Amino acid sequence: MAALNDAHRIVIKIGSALLVDAATGALKSDWLLSLADDVALLKARGADVVLVSSGSIALGRGVLRLPAGTLSLEQSQAAAAVGQIRLARAYEEALAPLGATTAQVLVTLEDSADRRRYLNTRATLETLLSLGVVPIVNENDTVATDEIRFGDNDRLAAQVAVTVGADHLVLLSDVDGFYSGNPKDDPSATRYDVIDAITPEIEAMAGDAGTGLSKGGMKTKVMAAKTATGAGCDMTITLGSRMAPLTALAGGAAATLFTARTDPKAARKHWISSMKPRGAVVVDAGAVAALKSGKSLLPAGLAEVRGSFQRGDPVEIHGTDGSHLGAGLSRYSAAEARAIQGKRSDEIEAILGYPGRAALIHRDDMAL
Repeated sequence: MAALNDAHRIVIKIGSALLVDAATGALKSDWLLSLADDVALLKARGADVVLVSSGSIALGRGVLRLPAGTLSLEQSQAAAAVGQIRLARAYEEALAPLGATTAQVLVTLEDSADRRRYLNTRATLETLLSLGVVPIVNENDTVATDEIRFGDNDRLAAQVAVTVGADHLVLLSDVDGFYSGNPKDDPSATRYDVIDAITPEIEAMAGDAGTGLSKGGMKTKVMAAKTATGAGCDMTITLGSRMAPLTALAGGAAATLFTARTDPKAARKHWISSMKPRGAVVVDAGAVAALKSGKSLLPAGLAEVRGSFQRGDPVEIHGTDGSHLGAGLSRYSAAEARAIQGKRSDEIEAILGYPGRAALIHRDDMAL
């Protein structure tokens, strides 16, 4: 698949059933090792890779010998606490011999709903990727309750793809693509190779969540596709149970590609520019030149701070001549920005009393 072969930043969603044997609760080690080989090949060609993985509850459930059937919230959280450490270790042991460093990142819905926490998550993931690390992201089932859950890892994977500005999201599934009906029940059901627009007809084919192969998993996958493609990220559904599923996909294995409507950077800039500003910053001529050349806004270039805003809030950017340059997400509150206005980045800690970020508005969080 050319879209995967050309992608620079890839998010891969892995469900519990792919990783854990439902009957025994044991890890499917051979499959995981084949996936690790896939990841190593992607990284070898220069791609960034993020894994969004379920499996902690399933692994912990087996270790704790919990009964079959639906678990209580407390049992699920206990199983997650036991399983998370085993899941992280399994990925580390699979990828370390191939030269890949792994990191565990646990998130909840609040981390994307709150702008400050969203920026923290984005900055952490960006730093990990810049250091060549493979982040293993999972919902924090140890503390998450129904009110603060993503609810499914398709949705989580799409949100992670948006957060890191990925250009391709792969959902490793129990089916090899999106069908017009349930292929197990309907012999005439056909698979779509490419979907360029998620129409009402496509959504109707996905059906309701939780009601079978063509409907149960597909509803959430189409929702994930809407999120990802709207943010400039292609999304692919393909069969995950085969060995080395990503190599198979790159080689032309059956799949459905949902094409992005724009590119990730353009989508993010549109999102930022459409937000209602909570304040404004005025920058000097040197900062204007730096911004126009693609640089971040540093505190040294601040001439004035207007309004009252918090970290993560959108602010307008103006020149001292009154020109409107654009907008961005501030990495400092208005009070903090005033305190470090005109100062060098290496002076921030002494002024604020804690290490701060070098940029007031990072270039990735700016729309000019």
